[in-house]
Amino acid sequence: MHNSQLFVRTGISFADAQQALEHIGVTMLNAGVVHNSYPQALLVRESAYPTGIALEQHAVAIPHCEAEHARAPAIYLIRPAQAVPFAQADDDGTIDVALIIALIVTDPAAQLVLLRTLFGQLQHPEFIAALLTAPEDQLGEIFAQRVFTSPSRPQQKTEYEGATL
Repeated sequence: MHNSQLFVRTGISFADAQQALEHIGVTMLNAGVVHNSYPQALLVRESAYPTGIALEQHAVAIPHCEAEHARAPAIYLIRPAQAVPFAQADDDGTIDVALIIALIVTDPAAQLVLLRTLFGQLQHPEFIAALLTAPEDQLGEIFAQRVFTSPSRPQQKTEYEGATL
């Protein structure tokens, strides 16, 4: 996810996963990082392959869809006001997620590397705790430092709200 834009929002309320996904679709479309096909593709992909993941103490969702719907690589990190029910990736049930990490990728190979790094970092309870408690203006930096500059990845430039990290 070299040169990915990082978008961060906290305190948004969603009734369910569909409402959260619709918000992601419209927001990323308005930001110009996705094609018009992205919002629907995101909903279809989540319906077929749910992304709610139970971690040791919390749950996250990592919605994404095929690279053909993206214009530029980006990550939309959302910490909702209340947990949002998402279908579980490895189960038929739902799980209440405290953090949504939407991935917009232009290179499928880079997506695999990012997912591997992200899953590795999500195994550390202190990382999740930091993401869940950090002030909104620090949330993106905490995420970028751990995911984009982790020991398993080479140092990469990342755009964060217009600045390069």
